[in-house]
Amino acid sequence: MVEHRPWLNILTHTLLIAGAFILAFPIYVTFVASTHSLSEITSSFPLLPGNHFMENYLRALTVGPRDVGATVGTMMLNSLIMALGITIGKIAISLMAAFAVVYFKFRFRMFFFWMIFVTLMLPVEVRILPTYKVAADLKILDSHTGLILPLIASATATFLFRQFFMTVPDELCEAVRIDGGGPIRFFFDILIPMSRTSIAALFVILFIYGWNQYLWPLLITTNEKYYTLLIGIKRMLDVGEGQAEWHIIMASTMLAMMPPILIVILMQKQFVKGLTETEK
Repeated sequence: MVEHRPWLNILTHTLLIAGAFILAFPIYVTFVASTHSLSEITSSFPLLPGNHFMENYLRALTVGPRDVGATVGTMMLNSLIMALGITIGKIAISLMAAFAVVYFKFRFRMFFFWMIFVTLMLPVEVRILPTYKVAADLKILDSHTGLILPLIASATATFLFRQFFMTVPDELCEAVRIDGGGPIRFFFDILIPMSRTSIAALFVILFIYGWNQYLWPLLITTNEKYYTLLIGIKRMLDVGEGQAEWHIIMASTMLAMMPPILIVILMQKQFVKGLTETEK
């Protein structure tokens, strides 16, 4: 029996509230700055929301900051295309790769699986120059294909799906075979429905991974039409001796946080099930 100690409850709640305040205060400051004019921010930084909320956000979405060449709306669309492309591509390829490794008996299959797994030991920075060279030879720089294709493989997702498929009873495969179905039917009618919670959990993780990509888009995009939002925010800060448009930068930063937050909120239940569910 756990002893009830009121002072311990007070202490833990105080620490939790203090921690939440420390984490949330920078976001609050960013939001407040996005609702004021540039002169108000530079003269005396306010701690209460201002009256320029709609003006700043509409300008960011439709006009964009100076010296960037693209609106925040365009950059958000590029980031969304990149994040969804990477997410869907990684999940699709990982499902098929795990299915092949587990259910097809071919020569050197475990060798190829471990070769895929070994790529986890190579950080992106090690592979970035060879990847750039391949992308340049394929002429996919400054394109949505170039943003997505080099990042579309995932050893982690392949490993997770492989481990899940190995727990699926062999009797299900035999039942499909007796029913006259082939591997494709077993894959689409049995394995994918059973993997939906794992797919949902990976979707959240991979979407945030794709949305937060910075180094690769920075290398391959020179045309403003293909800037992602994180690259756009970096360009807004590169003003040299000029004055940064902090109200637009802060509004863009708030907009950059919205899609990952919405994905986590909307898929919270599926995300938790995918991480904790063990029943097959």
